[in-house]
Amino acid sequence: MTTWTTRPETPDDVPAVRGINLAAFPTAAEADLVEALRADPEVWIEGLSLLATTPDDTPVAHALITRCHVDEHPALALAPCAVLPSAQRTGAGSAAVRAALEAARTRGENLVVVLGHPDYYPRFGFTPASRFGVRASFEVPDEALMALALDATRPVPAGTIRYPAAFGV
Repeated sequence: MTTWTTRPETPDDVPAVRGINLAAFPTAAEADLVEALRADPEVWIEGLSLLATTPDDTPVAHALITRCHVDEHPALALAPCAVLPSAQRTGAGSAAVRAALEAARTRGENLVVVLGHPDYYPRFGFTPASRFGVRASFEVPDEALMALALDATRPVPAGTIRYPAAFGV
């Protein structure tokens, strides 16, 4: 098991982030999504685009958290998360996700939602969003829409997730 170094994305990393997303997914949709989110000052939060890197600082995994809302309350959306195929199943993706969640926690954020694999995201503490009274505005299996309260002592808003326009939902 490799110990990965994590750090926030810098402007010099933009091409590498695109390359990771292009390599990890069958289409350019996720890479294009990252660029659209980065271009939207209403949703992009500096310091919440995290990378896992090799010892020579080459990015191999990316996790992005952006602003969304639950009804009118601010929340965060974790997506996309991507790993170069050569680094998959090495812990690089988990390192990037953990770093992103910790960065959000440090900023005083609380609710994070993710639409993803129900076998993967619970390792970070995500549970079905329905347990918080949080739902999507579109049909999605209950087990695939998950949420995490970064501070269990704070209240979590219930309601419908309003994703950034770039998500197209």
